[in-house]
Amino acid sequence: MKRALTIALILFPRLLLSEEEATPLYFPGGSSDIPGSANDRAAQAVRKWTDPAVWKETDPTKAPFYWDFSRVGRPVFLRVLKRSNRDGTLEVWLENPESGKFELFKVYRVAYFSGKLGPKIKQGDGQAPEGFYYVSRGRMNPNSRYHLSMDMGYPNAFDEFHGRTGDYLMIHGNSVSIGCFAMTDASIEQIYTLVDAALKKGQKFIRVHSFPFEMTEENLSRHADSEHIEFWENLKQGWDWFEREKRPPDVTVERGRYVFSDD
Repeated sequence: MKRALTIALILFPRLLLSEEEATPLYFPGGSSDIPGSANDRAAQAVRKWTDPAVWKETDPTKAPFYWDFSRVGRPVFLRVLKRSNRDGTLEVWLENPESGKFELFKVYRVAYFSGKLGPKIKQGDGQAPEGFYYVSRGRMNPNSRYHLSMDMGYPNAFDEFHGRTGDYLMIHGNSVSIGCFAMTDASIEQIYTLVDAALKKGQKFIRVHSFPFEMTEENLSRHADSEHIEFWENLKQGWDWFEREKRPPDVTVERGRYVFSDD
């Protein structure tokens, strides 16, 4: 594992994503003022993004953070778009308590994921998962060697039906990864806080939907010759459900395919 991490650090250096322009709906990430060696770094992160009094000289509600403390604690939905190793994003959606619909809270740059478009098939293939997963309290790791992390729950029932193997596929910090979705430390602290707060408020688990790209007809047509096209067409059903309802569907597996219904 140490050798693999060393290789990753050599091949995939940390990206200085903080140089990108932040907007109210987009946070490119960056480094953290919380040391990765701190035993209470999760607690520090949660305090930082839930308590305005922690801030002294900086106003986190303005650039570059544009943070809205009032929305922390709402139910969370996470959606990942891989696109490419340098162009992936993770979307955080929060439920509106009045409408019951999920609204986009913020988009985060994925600092890096390994592999290419297509699902993870087997242990060691370097692929990041595509499909429908979830994070529960037991899958949160405040002491991760990658700053903070949350396990997506790969392999799920679909993966197991198709004989796919692998484990410990995470969304984590530290900006480097083999098979996981690596965020910058500043980003994972915000995402971790939102997930932690939602779980504390009673959300049983946080759905994580991972897609190769925006699941439009146009994009699927571009990849019509891919060996994964049938799988992606099945993923598109879940994508379309959320785009239509603005609530993530309940996802089950029947005869090796994802099936969607009201949550």
